[in-house]
Amino acid sequence: MKRRNSSARRRFITSLAATAAAAAWSPRSAFAADPLRIGLILPLTGPFASTGRQIEAACRLYIARNGDTVAGRKVDLMVKDDTGLAPETTKRIAQEMVVQEHVAILAGFGLTPLAFATAPVATEAKVPMIVMAAATSVIPQRSPFIVRSGFTLPQVTAPMAEWAAKNKIKKVVTLVTDYGPGLDAEKTFVKRFAEGGGSVSDSLRTPLRSPDYAPFLQRVKDAKPDALFVFVPSGEGTAVLKQFAERGLRESGINLICTGDVLDDDLLDTIGQPALGIVSSHHYSAAHPSPENKAYVDGFMKANGGMRPNFHSVGGYDGMHLIYEAVKKTGGAADGEKIVAAMKGMAWTSPRGPMSIDPATRDVIQNVYIRKVESRDGHYWNVEFDKIDNVKDPGA
Repeated sequence: MKRRNSSARRRFITSLAATAAAAAWSPRSAFAADPLRIGLILPLTGPFASTGRQIEAACRLYIARNGDTVAGRKVDLMVKDDTGLAPETTKRIAQEMVVQEHVAILAGFGLTPLAFATAPVATEAKVPMIVMAAATSVIPQRSPFIVRSGFTLPQVTAPMAEWAAKNKIKKVVTLVTDYGPGLDAEKTFVKRFAEGGGSVSDSLRTPLRSPDYAPFLQRVKDAKPDALFVFVPSGEGTAVLKQFAERGLRESGINLICTGDVLDDDLLDTIGQPALGIVSSHHYSAAHPSPENKAYVDGFMKANGGMRPNFHSVGGYDGMHLIYEAVKKTGGAADGEKIVAAMKGMAWTSPRGPMSIDPATRDVIQNVYIRKVESRDGHYWNVEFDKIDNVKDPGA
C-alpha cells in the first residue's frame, strides 16, 4: 500500500512539473491594453557590432515615425546584446525573453548560427521570429514561426554571377567566409557562372573568427583569374579590400566583384579609394534613387549623428513594418500563428524598393541591383546601374 501511494505521488509531481513547464512556454493571453513586447536580439559588441547598431537604429526610427502604439497596444522594444559569436548565448537570451519577459515576438539575429540556435525556441513557444540579418537560404525551414525581412545570399549572388558571365569575365576564383551564408554564396556563384559559360578555377574559404586574408589573396594573385568573387560578413570588407589593394591584385589585371556585404554603406567611406569602381550586387544601397529611400536616409542620418544606413538597417526597418502591419491585421492579438499568417503574402514599398513575403516560404521577394562604387561630393556610394525585378530566393 505504501509503495502504491509513493508511486501515485511521483506521478502527481511529474504531472505538476509538466503542467508548469507548459505554462511557462505557452503565450499569455494578451489584452489590448497590455504592452506588445518585442525581443530584439543583436550583436551590439564584438566584431559584428555594426550589424546590431544599424538594426537597432532602424527599428527605433520606424517606431519614431509610426508611433509607439499599434492596434491599441504600447510597443515595448526590449534590446539584448548577444555579441554575435555564441549560439548558445543567443538561445538562452531568447528563452529568458519568452519565459521571464513574456515577449510576443522575437527579432534580430545577426548571423546564421544564432538564428539556427533560436529556431527551436520559437517553435516550442509558438512565438514569431523575424530574421532581420542572417542570410542562409534554409533559415525559414528551421521553424514555421520564422519570417525573414532581410535577404538571402543566393538571392543576391545569382545576379552577380550572371552579370559577370555576360561581361567578358571567363575565369574566377571565389573567396568566401566558411559558414552558412558563405557556402551558399560559393555554391550559387559557381553554379550560375558555369551556366553562363564561365569557370571557377579555385574556391577559397576563410574562417569566421579572426581571419587573415593575406595568404588567400596571394593564392589568388598566383592563380591570375580574370576576377575574384568575394563574400565576407558586414564589417570584414574593409580588411579584404585594403589588402587586395596593398597586394596589387588590381594592377595584376584581377578585378574584384562581390555581394554588397563587402561594400557596406556604413563603412564605405572608411574603406575609401580601394573600393572605387568595384561592381557588386545587392538588394539595398543608401544611394537608391527613390523618394522613399531619400526620406529614409535623411531621417536615419539625422537620428544617428550622421551614420549612413546600410543593408542590415532596412532588414530591421522592414521587420518592424511587418510586425506593425501584422498586429493591425490581428486586431492587436499576439497569437503567434495568427501573426505569421498575417505576414504571409504581405507587400509594400520599402526604402529598398518593392518587396513582399512569399506566402509559401515566408521569405522575402525583392529587387536586386547591380551597383558600382563612385565618388560623389567627397563620399563613396554604391551607385545602381541595373536591376533584376522580384527576385525570390533560388536556394543554394
